[in-house]
Amino acid sequence: MKEGIHPEYSAVVYTCASCGNSFTTRSTQGGEVNLAICSSCHPFFTGKHKLVDTAGRVERFRRKYGTAKSGAEA
Repeated sequence: MKEGIHPEYSAVVYTCASCGNSFTTRSTQGGEVNLAICSSCHPFFTGKHKLVDTAGRVERFRRKYGTAKSGAEA
């Protein structure tokens, strides 16, 4: 590799604002980074997804098409 053309690659501490989880990795950014949400508390990764029903749209769909109340029952 050529000398002097590559950026510094140092340790970075990432901290989640939601759950307080923190982990260390390496990056060219350096320092500390505050995340709004991380993989430890994000619904996609935890499987605890809450269905947000705005203005009864989901219930209206279920009544119209007669689907089950829970995805596990279908």
